[in-house]
Amino acid sequence: MLRIEQLCKSYQEGNQALRDVSLKVEAGEFVVVLGKSGSGKSTLLRCINRLVEPTSGRIFLNDEEITGASNRQLRQLRKKIGMVFQQYNLVSRCSVRTNVLTGKLASVSTPASLFNFFPRDDFEKARHVLNRLGIADKEEERADKLSGGQQQRVGLARALMQEPQLILADEPVSSLDPLTSKQIMNLLKEFNQKDGVAVICNLHLPSLAREYGSRIIALNEGRVVYDGPATDLSETELHTFYDSQ
Repeated sequence: MLRIEQLCKSYQEGNQALRDVSLKVEAGEFVVVLGKSGSGKSTLLRCINRLVEPTSGRIFLNDEEITGASNRQLRQLRKKIGMVFQQYNLVSRCSVRTNVLTGKLASVSTPASLFNFFPRDDFEKARHVLNRLGIADKEEERADKLSGGQQQRVGLARALMQEPQLILADEPVSSLDPLTSKQIMNLLKEFNQKDGVAVICNLHLPSLAREYGSRIIALNEGRVVYDGPATDLSETELHTFYDSQ
């Protein structure tokens, strides 16, 4: 499904965030990426959908190359990739419904989106997705009036609106309390198991990584230092891949 070949990313200040990363993710996998701050976790996810431009290497989704794709091709490829952000990345002044509908921006014209002109089917789908995530009653509320957990549910709903083949979740629970974190992770697991959506999730807690990931990829200074089942790692080894502070 997803294939990454010798991916490298260097920033102008000389920091090499990714060093020769190669891996494959199959349809239906739930992959957890672990690593200390600065290990390259966020850069990896953002290179996959080209929010960050790789320095070198190639990325393919279903044998379609993401790296080097034209703007038009990239727009089509991004329809298949949902993104969930650490800080939710919602338009705070807009309603929950409008934020969820932005998941369909790649499928409507720019003028139509500016005036919130979406097909009726999209409005019905947004309502269905919000109901599935348990926040249909918040549809008309401003996004910034919601709790952190509710805002992340809106972020998940926005990703689901795309009917993605792959969800990239960048530290989706780092700002949440333990109970809410479990709720969000359970939803990601549900999308993975019931909808067949592959998930690549950056996490900072080894306990969640072991519980939810069918596979763990550990990064250290931009390199893959482990790629395999969580069960093959001891607790001591697992804890070397995260920040304890």
